[in-house]
Amino acid sequence: MTQAPQERVLVYDRIGANKLTTVGLVLGFVLFTAAFFAAVGVVLSSYGSVGPQDDPKLAIQIAVAAAIIALAVGILMYYAATATVLMISGAHEVRKEEEPELYRVVENLSIGSGLPMPKVWVIEDSAPNAMATGRDPRHAHVAATRGLLDKLDKSELEAVMAHEMSHVGNYDIRLMTTIAVVVGLVALVADLLLRLTWYGAGARPRNRGKGEGGLGAILLIAAIIFIIISPIIAAIMRLALSRQREYLADASGALLCRNPGALADALEKIAADPEPLEAANKATAHLYIENPLKEHRSFLNNLFSTHPPVARRIELLRAMG
Repeated sequence: MTQAPQERVLVYDRIGANKLTTVGLVLGFVLFTAAFFAAVGVVLSSYGSVGPQDDPKLAIQIAVAAAIIALAVGILMYYAATATVLMISGAHEVRKEEEPELYRVVENLSIGSGLPMPKVWVIEDSAPNAMATGRDPRHAHVAATRGLLDKLDKSELEAVMAHEMSHVGNYDIRLMTTIAVVVGLVALVADLLLRLTWYGAGARPRNRGKGEGGLGAILLIAAIIFIIISPIIAAIMRLALSRQREYLADASGALLCRNPGALADALEKIAADPEPLEAANKATAHLYIENPLKEHRSFLNNLFSTHPPVARRIELLRAMG
């Protein structure tokens, strides 16, 4: 009986395909954000008794003003994000003499990749996992849990940290921090606007009858519906982008450490470990190499998962070997 040939995957093909998919997702996210603030402009102009069909220029000006205010808040959130993540995770920075094996692994990968040496952190938790965060390669941080250091051998540890260094080199740390801030702002603005619309409804009866033609009413209803569902759309797009970048980091990490089999073995151990990472939460779960929450798996959970199915990741890595 002839056995079917095993799937073979070229690392460079996987990297190219993942980068192309990411470009499409980022472009979609930009268009979505533009549509969201356009809807904000429609609602606020209608709330002020000027329908967008009467004065589209005013609706555009309001949308731009709302986007600028949100951008200012987002910049503050962006620069505070890394320190917040490290504080929430309970990580502590380590020096070479404190964790020589981990530090040397990261140091060698930094030299091999041509990236600046990131700051190295340890999370005192027995669940095996690792993460990368920061704004860019010059302000990068990589962290490993105590469980990862205790439960993986050296080649597996090197493969996991190669995955995390790939997140740094691919600028995933900047991209995902930016996307997370935008998603948070969309949810915040949507909530504030809907509260304003709800509490303000009927409060100004003298405005009724103005700007409420058929087109204006349709635009207003469509804008409100879009704003209501925008946080869900933004979250789904963010998670899809996160899953794609995990695939890319797997391929790039396999190329960096030259040992895709070791990364597959490490993922098997991490996924099979029953312990949840106590310091992780839904806001930081996407930063880790594998979902740290150990939640129940289902199709719906996969749709809202920060990571692609680990079985598929392992399959692709073994096919690269």
